[in-house]
Amino acid sequence: MQVNFWELVKTTEPVALTVRGLLIIFSLISWTIIFSKAGMFRKARNANLRFLRAFRKSARLDAVAAATEQFRAAPLATVFDFGYSEVARQIQARARISNMVAVERTLQLGMSEEVTRLERNMNWLATTATVTPFIGLFGTVIGIIEAFQMLAISGSTSMRAVGPGIADALLATALGLAAAIPAAVAYNYFGHRIKEMGARMEDFSLEFLNLTERNFEG
Repeated sequence: MQVNFWELVKTTEPVALTVRGLLIIFSLISWTIIFSKAGMFRKARNANLRFLRAFRKSARLDAVAAATEQFRAAPLATVFDFGYSEVARQIQARARISNMVAVERTLQLGMSEEVTRLERNMNWLATTATVTPFIGLFGTVIGIIEAFQMLAISGSTSMRAVGPGIADALLATALGLAAAIPAAVAYNYFGHRIKEMGARMEDFSLEFLNLTERNFEG
């Protein structure tokens, strides 16, 4: 039995069309986020590597600070800016580092800000992965109910009469899964990347503190 897709669209009830439209919107937004975040993580990783090389080659914080504009995409550069601003404030006030705990806290603030930026729109992917299968299932249930109602009205017992309606209903489940599966995979993948970058920022903060101590203590 062949089912014409455009005939299904023309004969679909408003509720089913709404469900389909909603699932398509979820999917389009999710894919936009996926491509955007994939590009962002790639740039952040490359910029982090370049910034870290420059940081480790330098013996002084002020030399690194002068070059941070070249690494705006690097989360490590943001963490550095936070830490350096606190170091510069203390040096300007007392000509020495008087409170290393404050420097550590400022570095933590920088890490928190970067993690928040990296996590932006992750909640949409999580919502899509969780909700769209149920929206699709709802559309399928409504479609099957309508198909059997039409079967009762027509008085026919042939599968030819009910087949197009059931196929139409199952399309909602397929759309729901098509939206949910990429979103779930992307959410887990990006979540892992965020944890990795968070660990790199933690390690970098230790390197920053070490360089600070070498520059301004003893």
